[in-house]
Amino acid sequence: MAKKIQDYNFAYDFLRYYTDLALKLSYRKIKYVGREFIPKDGAVIFAPNHTNALMDAMVILAIDHRPKVFVARADIFRNPKIAKILSFLKIMPIMRMRDGYEEVKKNNETIERAVDVLRDGVPFCIFPEGTHQAKYSSLPLSKGIFRIALSAVELMPDTPLYIVPVGLRYGSFFRFRSTVRVQIGEPINVGRFLSENAEISQAEQITAMRDLLTERMHRSIFHIPNDEDYDAMYEICATVVKRQVKNYKFVVDGKPLKGLDAHFEANIRTIREIAQLRESQPEVAEELLRLGKEAYDMRTAQSISLKSVSVKYPIFSRILKVLFLIVTLPYTLPASLLTLPLNGVTAWVFTMLKDPAFRNSVRYLVNLVVWPVLMIIYSVVAYIALPWQWALPITLALLPAPIVAQESWRLVRLLISDIKLLMNKPLRLKYREIKRILTE
Repeated sequence: MAKKIQDYNFAYDFLRYYTDLALKLSYRKIKYVGREFIPKDGAVIFAPNHTNALMDAMVILAIDHRPKVFVARADIFRNPKIAKILSFLKIMPIMRMRDGYEEVKKNNETIERAVDVLRDGVPFCIFPEGTHQAKYSSLPLSKGIFRIALSAVELMPDTPLYIVPVGLRYGSFFRFRSTVRVQIGEPINVGRFLSENAEISQAEQITAMRDLLTERMHRSIFHIPNDEDYDAMYEICATVVKRQVKNYKFVVDGKPLKGLDAHFEANIRTIREIAQLRESQPEVAEELLRLGKEAYDMRTAQSISLKSVSVKYPIFSRILKVLFLIVTLPYTLPASLLTLPLNGVTAWVFTMLKDPAFRNSVRYLVNLVVWPVLMIIYSVVAYIALPWQWALPITLALLPAPIVAQESWRLVRLLISDIKLLMNKPLRLKYREIKRILTE
């Protein structure tokens, strides 16, 4: 019998421990919220928003250690060697409308394989937006996920099938060692939904299910409408996030929210307050959005980070950054030199990228593959040149070098950004006015 993509593979299972560890090291914090919503009594289709290329799949994969089967656009399977690698990684091809109607008809085989995956109890993941965009927003959902769901329900009448919305919220789409918050939303029981809507046609059922999934995905992400005010609204959210957290002290189930969860709720509240202002005081809302857009333009023109804007205690934060850089300098300098090959390979690949959303994916893969090779080389050199009593601690000390180097230079970049903001009084006045309008 031919081996199926969802079948157990020892090499895949073994490598998962390494790839999951590399993922954790790629972010300062990964927070999963709502794991209890993942059904245990049936087949599961994960439906995440798509904002950060390969990293989205890696974050979904790491929800738990179970294998998961993904789909990716079919054109990257044209090279047989790459197709073999993707199959090992449990990724199947899927055609998109942009490939042409005749090509899309080939998706029937993909749908059959997807149903077979679900029948074997392996979670299936498809990004229903069909493509990615590096924004805190969303795109219209394609119908592929619903066709797979309907086929699965028909072929597995005795097994409950769920579509589970997942919201991915990155602290930065392009910066390595950022943060990511994963919100698992309320699942859709497909069989029950179809029974409750049996009086309408299948096309209408798909449309209704798409609307429901869109609504539940929006609840799971920090969603800003993708219109001409997008940049202004995101700038405003970052400007007031710390004040919102302090003023409202968000509580869920009797527990105060902290960190990424509190920021998530604060941003949602800010979007809601802007919407309310638009209805009750349109002139004030227009002024607020104008300030937000002007602040965005001024900040990006000087390459000032939003982290400098949203920091809670700016003076204390800057002092801590300087102290940390001074204390870690004896390690940071040699670590930076020894990780130059990593940065060189990364920079070379960056020159071939047309879409910056792949930057974090490239960094992840380069660290995943190149750093172990460098560690072997450095270890061999150390054991040849030094007694083992010296070589062993040096080798161990080198293990976190890429992370420490990245963190140190991240702090340098933020310190420079802080200084730029400190010297830009007109920009600081705009942020002050934004805070005033939203707290009146």
